[in-house]
Amino acid sequence: MYHDHAQQLGMNRCKGPGQGAEEQQEEEEVTGMVCQEVDLRDGQMKEVTVGDQKVLLVRTRGQYSAVGSQCSHYNAPLVKGVLVGDRVRCPFHGACFNVRTGDIEEYPGLDCLPSYKVKVEDGKVYVSIHKNSLKLTKRVKEMCTREPDIQHTTLLIGGGPASLVCAETLRQNCYQGRIVIVTKDTLPPFDKPKLSKALDLDSSSILLRPSDFYQQHGVEVWTRKEVVSVDPAEKSVKLSDGSLQRYDQLLISTGCRARPLDCPGWDLHGVKLLQTHEDANEIHHSALGQKAVVIGASFIGMEVASYLSNTAASVAVVGPSRYPYERSLGPQIGRMIMQMLEEKNVKFYMTDFVDEIKGENGKVKGVLLKSGIVLEADVVIAGIGVIPNSDFLTGSQLEVDSRKAVIVDKFMRTNIPDIFSAGDVTSFPLTIRGDQRVNVGHWQMSQAQGRVAALNMLKKPTKCESVPFFWTVLLGKSIRYTGYGEGYTEILFKGKVEERKFLAFYIKDEVVVAAASLMFDPAVARVAELMATGQVISKAQAQADDLSWLQM
Repeated sequence: MYHDHAQQLGMNRCKGPGQGAEEQQEEEEVTGMVCQEVDLRDGQMKEVTVGDQKVLLVRTRGQYSAVGSQCSHYNAPLVKGVLVGDRVRCPFHGACFNVRTGDIEEYPGLDCLPSYKVKVEDGKVYVSIHKNSLKLTKRVKEMCTREPDIQHTTLLIGGGPASLVCAETLRQNCYQGRIVIVTKDTLPPFDKPKLSKALDLDSSSILLRPSDFYQQHGVEVWTRKEVVSVDPAEKSVKLSDGSLQRYDQLLISTGCRARPLDCPGWDLHGVKLLQTHEDANEIHHSALGQKAVVIGASFIGMEVASYLSNTAASVAVVGPSRYPYERSLGPQIGRMIMQMLEEKNVKFYMTDFVDEIKGENGKVKGVLLKSGIVLEADVVIAGIGVIPNSDFLTGSQLEVDSRKAVIVDKFMRTNIPDIFSAGDVTSFPLTIRGDQRVNVGHWQMSQAQGRVAALNMLKKPTKCESVPFFWTVLLGKSIRYTGYGEGYTEILFKGKVEERKFLAFYIKDEVVVAAASLMFDPAVARVAELMATGQVISKAQAQADDLSWLQM
C-alpha cells in the first residue's frame, strides 16, 4: 500500500551516500583538540577553531557536538544566541538549528549548518573536519530531482519564500514529480526584506538561489506570468496569456501588494510604491539629491525614510498617529525612533493626512496635507499598508476572510482538498494565541508555512507551531520582535528607551504576548524559545528585577 501511495505522489525511495573506507576518511580530515572535557557544562556552548574554521561546540545531556558557527541566514555568530535543549536560536533574526545534526528547524534562512565529528579521549575534546568542507559555513540539505516518467504535478503560485521552501522541502523528502513556481516578478525568488533597507541593491545579490539550483533540482520557475483564475473542479489554473495549467496539488502563496494612495494625484509621475526590485532601484535613483516625501510611518515607510536620509536632499514623513509604530511597538519606542531620524534631518508631520498630491506637467511637485501644510516633493513613496493578493480566487469557492486573506488550518489546508496556502496571503491559527486566526506578514512565518504545506502535501501530517519573529533596521540599528502583540494593554521596559538600549514586554491578560528589543541580545531570541516550548511568561516575571529566567 505504501509503495503505491508513494508512486502516486511522485515519491521514490531516496538512496543514502555510499560508505567509504574509514582510514581514507581520516587522512582527509583536520582534527584539533579544542578544550578539556570539564570546560563546558550541560547547556553551554563555545566558539572554537579547527584549521582556521570557526566551530560551535555544544554540550547537551552530557554529550558534546559540533556544528558550523554562523547562522545560514546572514552569518550571525550563533555562540551569542540561545541554546535550549538540542537547538540553538540565532540572536539576530531567530533562525534555529539542531546542534546534533546541524539541520535548520526554524527560519529565516534556507540552509543547514555543517556538522562535525567530535570525540572525547582522556578528558580532552577533539573535533574533526573533512578537508573538503573546511571553508563551508552552510550545507544545502540533500535533495532529489525530477523523474520525467512521474506525471504528478505540484503548482506553486507566487515567487516568495513560502513557494521556495515548499519546493525545496518536497525535493528533500523524495518527491520526484513536477514542481512549477509561477511568479509575476521578473526575478526568481529573492530576499525581499532587503529591498526597503537598501534600495540600490544589484538583483544578483538578492537572489535566494542561483538559477542553476532550480535546474539541478528540477524546479521550473516561470517569471512574468500571472495566474488569473483557479478551477478546483478541473484542477487547473488559467494564466494571463490564456493558457491553462493542470495540477495535482496547488499552493497559493501570492503574498500581499502595497496599498495604493486614493487621493487626487496618486497617478502622477514620481509617486512610488515599493514592491519589486525595479521599484527599489527607481526610488533610489529618483530620490538622489531630491526632495522625498514618505507617506506612512510604519515598517516600510520608516525603513525607506531611514535609507533616504543618507541620499535624498530632504526627507519628510507623513503619518496618521502621534508617533511612528504607535500601534505596533507603542509610543515610547515610536518617539525614540522619531528622534533618531530627526537627528538625521528627517522632518515628521504626524497626526496628519494627505489631501492631494500636486503636480506640474504630469510630474509630482508637492503634497498638500489636511492641516493645510504643503510639502515640496520630487518623489513620493507610499507605505500605507498591504492588500492580500487573492482577487484571482473569486469564483473558486475558496474561503477568504473579511480582509480577503485565504483561510487555512494548522496544516496549511484551505477548505478545498489538494489546495494549500502559505505566507502573507493567509489567515491562520496562531498557536501562541490559543489558535486565534491571524494574518502576519513575516518572512520567517512564510518560510515555516511553506515547509508545513509541503509535508502535508506528502501526507506527513505536520502542524504550523512557529512563533512569529521579525526585525527592522533603521540607521544601522536593529529592533527585534517576537510574539503577537495585537490588543496588548501595557508595556513593561527593562533598560532605558531614551538611551536606545532596552527590552520591552507587551502584556495582555497578565501574560507576556510579545517582546521587542534594541541592543539587548539575545533576550528576544530567548523569549521566542520560551514561547516555542509552550511556556507562559507571566507579567510578574516580566516585572521582576531578577532576569535570571532570561539567562541574561
